[in-house]
Amino acid sequence: QAQLVESGGGLVQAGGSLRLSCAASAYIFSISTMGWYRQAPGKQREVVATISTGGATNYVDSVKGRFTISRDDAKNTVYLQMDSLKAEDTAVYYCVAQSLFSTYWGQGTQVTVSS
Repeated sequence: QAQLVESGGGLVQAGGSLRLSCAASAYIFSISTMGWYRQAPGKQREVVATISTGGATNYVDSVKGRFTISRDDAKNTVYLQMDSLKAEDTAVYYCVAQSLFSTYWGQGTQVTVSS
């Protein structure tokens, strides 16, 4: 049974927007820092943004001011709003739930930005 279920990837033109969603089981969501990672072809996986259970956020420098991570505790869902997308944002995006006890990964969703 998948612990994290992602949705929202797709193809968009440069300058456009997409919103990724990741639904988690209630227990995992309540104890985890949630995050989004991405992996572009031929590159290492990198962290894009994280949000703690208290709502503190962190972003990689390349997306600051363009991406926004948020979490809805009532829906056990984390979002990644991506605006002003660039071709270099093209990657498979993964949702991650990290706690003291375990780390869970989503299946990944493709984001392709055409220039």
